[in-house]
Amino acid sequence: MNLQNLFELQKQLDEHIEKIHPRQEGEDRLAKKILALQVELAECAQESRCFKYWSHNQEPRLKGYKEIKCKWCNGSGDDGSGVCPDCKCEGYVYKEYNPLLEEYVDCLHFILSIGNDIIGELTDSEIEDILLNAKEDSGNIVDSFIVLNRYSCELKFREKYDYISLLTIFLSLGLTFGFTWDQVEQGYLAKNKINHERQESGY
Repeated sequence: MNLQNLFELQKQLDEHIEKIHPRQEGEDRLAKKILALQVELAECAQESRCFKYWSHNQEPRLKGYKEIKCKWCNGSGDDGSGVCPDCKCEGYVYKEYNPLLEEYVDCLHFILSIGNDIIGELTDSEIEDILLNAKEDSGNIVDSFIVLNRYSCELKFREKYDYISLLTIFLSLGLTFGFTWDQVEQGYLAKNKINHERQESGY
């Protein structure tokens, strides 16, 4: 995974957002990003189902289907055959996706954005250390989410140590979920493209 490139792509997305949604006088956008990260972490935990002690189904949601618009006629719906009922063209009506990975890369967007705000740039050796220190941990996923929330609260103080710790734990969590670096990178790139398109479509 080219993490340096992802930081740069996130910087470009943030500049695009800033152009469409300029900061208001007195706005604390970093605080909003930190809160957004905490919300996304909760959504990621929801898809992981790791805390649902009251349920027999505690397995993460790794597969789902999402309705999307037909790229040919902008219609939607599916008759079960994968053909758009509006224009009868094949595909692009329901798309298989990984709900947990999608929420995970949503978190990654905010983590990268916050990093660009509070650190500016990590050196190549710092990024190499982060990737080397990120390890699959079959321990307690619940504890990982709690620690990530705790570190996210500390980001307001702009300490590099807190940020590097948060990023390392977050990447370790992805490995624990079974994601490869390539899956995370491809998931990020796909969502980044959608986020740019949303800015242009008045999202």
